[in-house]
Amino acid sequence: MGDSSQRSPAEADPGSGGGVRSLRRIALIVAVATALSKVAGLVRQQVIAAAFGVGAAYDAYNYAYVLPGFLLILLGGINGPFHSAMVSVLARRDRREGAHVLAAINTIVGAGLIAVTIVLVLFADPLIDLVGPMLDAERHRIAVVQLRWMAPMALFAGLIGLGFGALNAADVFWLPSVSPLLSSVAVIIGIGLLWWQLGSSITLPATAVIGGIVLAASTTVGAILQWLIQLPALAKEGLNKLQLVWDWKDPGVQEVLKVMGPATLSSGMLQINVFVSLFFASGMPEAAAGLGYANLLVQTPLGLLSNALLVPLLPVYARLTAPQDRPELIGRIRQGLMLSNASMLPLGALMVGLAVPIVALIYERGAFDRSAAALVGQLLMAYGIGMPAYLARDVLVRVFYALADANTPFRWSVGGIGLNAVFCWAFTGGPTPGWGLQLPMLNAGAAGLVLATVAVNLITCLGLLLALQRRLGGLPLRIWARDTALLLLAAVLGGVVAWLLAEQVAWPTGLLGLLLQCGIASAMGTAVYGLVASLAGVPEVQELLATVRRRLPGKA
Repeated sequence: MGDSSQRSPAEADPGSGGGVRSLRRIALIVAVATALSKVAGLVRQQVIAAAFGVGAAYDAYNYAYVLPGFLLILLGGINGPFHSAMVSVLARRDRREGAHVLAAINTIVGAGLIAVTIVLVLFADPLIDLVGPMLDAERHRIAVVQLRWMAPMALFAGLIGLGFGALNAADVFWLPSVSPLLSSVAVIIGIGLLWWQLGSSITLPATAVIGGIVLAASTTVGAILQWLIQLPALAKEGLNKLQLVWDWKDPGVQEVLKVMGPATLSSGMLQINVFVSLFFASGMPEAAAGLGYANLLVQTPLGLLSNALLVPLLPVYARLTAPQDRPELIGRIRQGLMLSNASMLPLGALMVGLAVPIVALIYERGAFDRSAAALVGQLLMAYGIGMPAYLARDVLVRVFYALADANTPFRWSVGGIGLNAVFCWAFTGGPTPGWGLQLPMLNAGAAGLVLATVAVNLITCLGLLLALQRRLGGLPLRIWARDTALLLLAAVLGGVVAWLLAEQVAWPTGLLGLLLQCGIASAMGTAVYGLVASLAGVPEVQELLATVRRRLPGKA
């Protein structure tokens, strides 16, 4: 193997004909790694559900996790602004220059995030008041302690995102996608040790503080492990420059900051919508815990498909910004959106049709009882409606990042905050009884918080698409809309078939019955979707189905 810093553009470009890795191969690598991480995350959530249910320790944890978790997702997440900025800039530079840029950005960002960590520790009490103003005294006290334990995640979040962005730019995809597994393992081990010490008394009110601390401390340990695991890989790629570098004037550093600043603000605006939702949820007992469980069930497939789709496409978008590459860029944008719709529409339909059986299958054991399953099932239905908009928005935002335009997504995100607050107010009747618009037809309780976010995402997607049409001088939106409508019809038919099977068939009771109910109903719903979608003639779906058929046993 030669020096990796001397790769030719064709070798470095996963979208080029001479690339050593095709987009499909990269997508497969990312999908497998992300699947492992998501499975571990699901097991982690099952362990939390069995140990704490929707009790005070986990309910408080959702408020304490808002700020450090916001930073971990925003700064350290795959496809987050730090990751996207590093990929966009370093994908066009050699290793030596990339190492200098990474060291300088680590220094600048690290200094700022140390200050943020100190603020989180010192002002934990008023910050919990801010995100959960109507929490009872017990939940407030637990959340304050948890926030102080998780404050160091602010620093490690930034370092994780920057390092993994640099690795993706160097065509290293496995490690960044599989690393979240470490966070899940840390939490599982922490709760396992707690159960070993306390046994069934873990659910008692007297042990809520101890349980909350273990949750928070193990979450922080997981973040530290995610940072440590990237250091050997960065060193292997010649990107690990372990020294402080204060170089604001380097062109690469300035380019990263130019993309990263507005992109962080834009993504941050999306996370502020989480704050708004929790503000309204703080007056609804157990709502925050229910939102956490339902969101995990959505994020598991969404994160898997998002990483498999966006990670290989982002460098391609970044390399197709020249005017002569405009037709190919438009084709790649359509590819991203159609693949997003083709995967998210049927998944969303199945989430709606099979929400309660899915929740019961995954969570209903230990402290997580039938009433908790009913609450989370209702929330999962609302999340399922909005799944297509989540991923489509991410595709469009990454196109703007590749075009070095983070301001447009930022403006739409700022507008979305106001809309989200209005929708939350309208859909829930306000954070406490007597507040809000008091519209009986719209008062959906905790599910209204999810529906508010869904409405904002749909409006944002439409706005970004129209802005991109102006930016690129025209897009075939009518054709794209027609194909999307056909896929939506296929998804609805598949969801209805799955729902009818789940509700009308007398399934056995217990775990086996739930497995059969969810497995057979979802398989039949997916089959109906695949049949109708293939007849619709959408090219991306036909290609995807052809690939699946070729990989079936006995096929060439």
